[in-house]
Amino acid sequence: MPIRAVLFDFDGTLADSFAAITASTNHVREKYGLPSVTEAVVRESVGLGLPHLMETMVPVAPTAEAVAAYREHHPSVMPTGTRLLPGVAETLPALHRAGVRMAVCSNKAVAFTRSLVETLGIAGYFAAVLGPDDVAGRPKPDPAMLLEGLTRLGVSKDESVYVGDMWIDVDAARAAGMPVWLVLGGAAGGKSAVDAGPDRVLTGFAELCELLR
Repeated sequence: MPIRAVLFDFDGTLADSFAAITASTNHVREKYGLPSVTEAVVRESVGLGLPHLMETMVPVAPTAEAVAAYREHHPSVMPTGTRLLPGVAETLPALHRAGVRMAVCSNKAVAFTRSLVETLGIAGYFAAVLGPDDVAGRPKPDPAMLLEGLTRLGVSKDESVYVGDMWIDVDAARAAGMPVWLVLGGAAGGKSAVDAGPDRVLTGFAELCELLR
């Protein structure tokens, strides 16, 4: 069955937002008397949602307080600290013109993701932008977000693919019963994305046009 729809992760797949994430993480760390950490250190803990990031990177703080401090700060750095990854700006409109249905399924707070796709000029290509808030707070690797994405696009898992960059994305797609392709170079997440067993590892984002032609 031909692929009619693509669900995308956001951080590390569509956009490099790690400068902004690192800035807000260090803002919260400073608030609780902790020294700054590098972007490479932050990448190791990105992907499982903001509460997990704060628990890991700001362990001395109550998680709810740290999350609130991060969310208050983050809008001040999101626009300047986030950029589209290579090939995304050219590939999304090509897929859209070809009639491919698209959605975003990210563990990022959905208000941030929706703001960023607007700022980056890609909002018009997506029929839905989803986060944990849309599925009763169940982040990936729970499959709920992907299944909700399929519902909103009006497609079956057999005619769709999920594109991400982490083992979490592989596990979520497997749990949803749909194929998963990886683009590499995003968050580290503590485990190997390739070892998680994706169906395909893309040579670059633009390869999607060839594969979905």
